[in-house]
Amino acid sequence: MKVLFLTILTVFSLSTLSFGPKSDSIECPSYLDHEIRILDSQSYENLCKYKDKVIMVVNVASRCGFTYQYENLQKLYAKYNNEDFVILGFPSRDFMYQEYNDEEKVKEFCNSNYGVSFPLFATSSVRGDKANDFYKSLNAKTGKAPSWNFTKILISKNGRETHVFSSNVEPDDLSILSKIEKLL
Repeated sequence: MKVLFLTILTVFSLSTLSFGPKSDSIECPSYLDHEIRILDSQSYENLCKYKDKVIMVVNVASRCGFTYQYENLQKLYAKYNNEDFVILGFPSRDFMYQEYNDEEKVKEFCNSNYGVSFPLFATSSVRGDKANDFYKSLNAKTGKAPSWNFTKILISKNGRETHVFSSNVEPDDLSILSKIEKLL
């Protein structure tokens, strides 16, 4: 009787265990699965951390005619940050070297002039053969590479939808805001 009880208990316990990934968990999409160095740091972050968020990816530069967009990017981040939205900034020197060589200067510029609190990553290329691995994946996914600084790429939570906005489209433009609202 004791053996029968233990056998039933064991079978019941095993039947309630879950093996393998949960059906409600989403694996990290390959385009996000990259270790990227954080700006002015030796630390790296895997972008899978953001897999369940609406993501806006922006290639940024401190000495560009569109640099003022940092202000509205920060406002956008502050408005939606608590609603599963994140902006990921990637300083780049791809377009007329309009970013500082020194990452400490980039970080200081963003903090002191615009109070940027969204994640900023190491200065890197965002197009062509020298693009960082994340941008290579993203460019392949969207079929487009940034044509200038402050190109904005919006990615849905499940990664199935992407929307590319040129530098001329302001971060607070209705076309961007309506897409964010829809994707949230």
